[in-house]
This record gives sequence, structure tokens and C-alpha cells, in this order.
Amino acid sequence: MNTADLGLPVAVPSTALFTDQYELTMLQAALRAGTADRRSVFEVFTRRLPEGRRYGVVAGTGRVLDAVENFRFDTDVLDFLRSRGVVDEPTLQWLADFRFRGDIQGYPEGEVYFPGSPLLRVEGSFAEAVLLETVILSILNHDSAVAAAASRMSLAAGVRQLIEMGARRTHELAAVAASRAAYIGGFHSTSDLAAGFRYGIPTVGTSAHAFTLLHDSERDAFTAQIESLGRGTTLLVDTYDVAEAVRTAVELAGPELGAVRIDSGDLLLVAHRVRQQLDALGARDTRIVVTSDLDEYAIASLAAAPVDAYGVGTQLVTGSGHPTCSMVYKLVARAESADPAAPLVPVAKKSLGGKTSVGGRKWAARRVDADGVAMAEVVGTGEVPPELAGNELLVELLRGGEVLSREPLDTVRDRHARVRETLPLSARQLSRGEPVLPTEYV
Repeated sequence: MNTADLGLPVAVPSTALFTDQYELTMLQAALRAGTADRRSVFEVFTRRLPEGRRYGVVAGTGRVLDAVENFRFDTDVLDFLRSRGVVDEPTLQWLADFRFRGDIQGYPEGEVYFPGSPLLRVEGSFAEAVLLETVILSILNHDSAVAAAASRMSLAAGVRQLIEMGARRTHELAAVAASRAAYIGGFHSTSDLAAGFRYGIPTVGTSAHAFTLLHDSERDAFTAQIESLGRGTTLLVDTYDVAEAVRTAVELAGPELGAVRIDSGDLLLVAHRVRQQLDALGARDTRIVVTSDLDEYAIASLAAAPVDAYGVGTQLVTGSGHPTCSMVYKLVARAESADPAAPLVPVAKKSLGGKTSVGGRKWAARRVDADGVAMAEVVGTGEVPPELAGNELLVELLRGGEVLSREPLDTVRDRHARVRETLPLSARQLSRGEPVLPTEYV
């Protein structure tokens, strides 16, 4: 959900300068050459998944639609372009009236994707479609990387809760987008209030070590927190001596103590000791939350520990070692002329070093077996084979420049969980491997 869903005001600044200069210089040259109005089809895809990953996660689609709607060249933006001499006056006049009036289809947000999947398709004139390249890629590459990391962490955590805590480890605006992507990937809450405000994600947080150090004793700090936040609060118990802190916490809050948080040390060993101590003190319902530079591998290693929730920061918001998905935005078809009736001609980049692409306006479908388990990602041009009818992946997102619908974030999150369950069991493996589904071109 976003603040529009909550009845809150939404700022809509222009996204027109979230782009590279060569998008505008290409526009200027195409306008002069008379080719700018040729109908064109661009597709977003990746040639390969990050090394060792089994599947990708589509995230950021909702933010892309917002960015396209707000891609406007207002007076301040035009004055900036004019002062820098980025483009000539005729191009500035064209930009002044710019609104994207084309169509966008794509994989539903929360879906999984594989090498070659046409996960977003933008259709319109060359002029209007080329301008969207950079902003679309910046959103999808970032959000999908975080969502993929979150999905892997969610698999490792199982039914245990996951808290996103990465705001202090990335750019302040990226932190909000990362919280959204993490929620799609399976996280349950965030520490970032801006993400809670903007997208309605549940927010959590109590205290840091500084709060304990502020007071004359740990007992004083715990007392102050309990009196302020109630017995159900989470107390941070590793500032000094963990065992002593747990003893004090239960003494002050009683068995109603909500949780204790451990942020250092051998988490597996300490969690076992703390659980035994809590149970011995009668605080059997008190939960244990662990933090401290966790990633999916650390979470998996704690599967046997009596842990109830994980707080994850740095590794999550940086994609757990893969901060981008290497998605590209390529022209795959264009009309022979500016005539609206002119047929589309497939085009493709042919170059050395593996940077090739497949021409033509594509569809995608997922082949499944009799039990509904996915077997292959099938990509093609022309007609969809009858045996794949009903399994097509692309849906309409925007038609004639108008957004068709905006999905609640919980719908997207549920979709990802549901789709992930249809993948082969090897998708759950954290070890390095090939994509869990092959991509077949027909």
C-alpha cells in the first residue's frame, strides 16, 4: 500500500532528470532525423542472474508506474537543461509537452524471473520510450536485487519473523525503497518510519546500546524503558553481561517481558543459553531476537537455535553481495517509418563479449508439470503455443499513458510467496547453482 491508500498526502516531484544525458541527446538527433515518431518496443531483461542465484524476483514495478506518471519536464527542469546546453530549443519545446502515452506490459510485481525473461515491455514512439530507460532500470535493478536477497533470507528463516533494519546502511531514499522490496521478498516489518508512512509496512523498534549507556546502570535503563513502553517491550541484553542483563530484565518485567535482543557474540551459543535462562526464570513466552550483520547463510546457520526473529540490515539493503541485477533496456522492434500502420521490424544488438539480444516483441509463459511445478521459462515471438495458453506471464500495466491499476503491497507480497512455492525444491537451496528453470526460446 502507499500513502494514497492510507488517505495521506503524496508528494509527486518530477522524475524527468532521473536519467542519463544521452537519452536526451538521442531524442534531439532522432527529432532532427525524422525517426523519433517511429513506433518502438523496448524490453527489460537480464542476460544472466547474479552468480549462483537460482531465481530473480520482480520488485519495483509499482514505483516504476509512479515514476512514469511523474516524468514531466516542468519549467525548472527545462531551465536547467537550457542553461547547460544539453539539448537545443526545438527539443526543449518538445519536452515541455511530454507525457508518456504509450503502453507498458510486464511480469506482475512479486513474480520470479530468469535469464532472458522480458519482465517489462515498453511500447510507444522511440522518442517517448527511450526517455524512460534510466529511471526504469535504476528502480528495477535496485528493488529486484533487495527483493531477491530478502526472498533467500525468508526461505532460510522459515516461519520466524524477519525485521528490515538497513536504513543506516544505505542512502536515505534507497532505504525506503529497500524496505518496500524486502517486504515483497518476505520480511514482516521495518525499522524505517518513512517506509511505514509511505507504504504502510509495519514498523518496530525500541532501544539501542546508547540508551543503556546513558543511564547510571543497566537496571535504571531497563526500568525506564519498561515504564515507558510496557512489559511487552524488547530489552537489549548484550551491553555488558548477558546473563546478568537477562536476570535483571525478568526481575523487572516479570514473565510478561516481550523479548530480549542479542546483537553480538556467538549467536548460536548465546541464544541457547538465554533460552535456558529465560525458561528457568519463568519467562517461557519471552521471545529472542538476534541481530548483528546477518545474511541468509547466517540465518540458516541459526536454524537450530531457539530464535524467534532476525533483524537484518547491511546485507539486505546491498542485495547480499549482489546490489544490482544487471538488467538492461533494449530496443527489440521498431516500425519502418513514422506511419502508425507501418509494420514492426525485429532488431537486435549483435556484438562480441556476450552482449547480444534477441529481436522481436516477445511473450513469456511458464511451462508446468501435472502437479503445477514449474519446468521452464518459455520466451517467444508470434503466437503463444496452445499448450501454454493460460500460463502467459506478462500483464497490462499501463495503456495509452494511463496506469490501469495499483496493487496493495500485501497482494504483491502474497504473490511472491505463492509463486515461489511453485518452483522446484532446488530453488530453496542457498548453495551456488544454475537458475532453477531453463529459458527456452521458441
